[in-house]
Amino acid sequence: MAGPKGSKYYDVFLDYEIFLKNRNVGFEVLKHEHFLLLMCVEEVGSLSAASEKLGMSYRKAWDLVKQSEETLGFPLIEKHRGGREGGSSQLTTEGKTLIDAYRALRQEFDNAAKRIVKDFFQTING
Repeated sequence: MAGPKGSKYYDVFLDYEIFLKNRNVGFEVLKHEHFLLLMCVEEVGSLSAASEKLGMSYRKAWDLVKQSEETLGFPLIEKHRGGREGGSSQLTTEGKTLIDAYRALRQEFDNAAKRIVKDFFQTING
């Protein structure tokens, strides 16, 4: 909430996105959607289960991971085929480092954004 109840800014919120972009290919390598998927894989231990939990197709999840890995030049997920019990997926060391760094970065951004946005809305709300 950006203003007191009844103010013209009451239903206005700030949102932002952090993404990694490759200067050579000119597109986003890792967007928030990629980070969410990787964090979910870490949590549930399966790319299939993570895609289901996030409401995306397995094909889309696989494409997001594959595109990121190809652009970055290193694997983010280790996939293990399964038999009856199914397969599993886990983050590689590089994938885990990336996700941990993203969480810390996001927390820093959130803290700074809250402070800045509070000041902004105090100014415009008088």
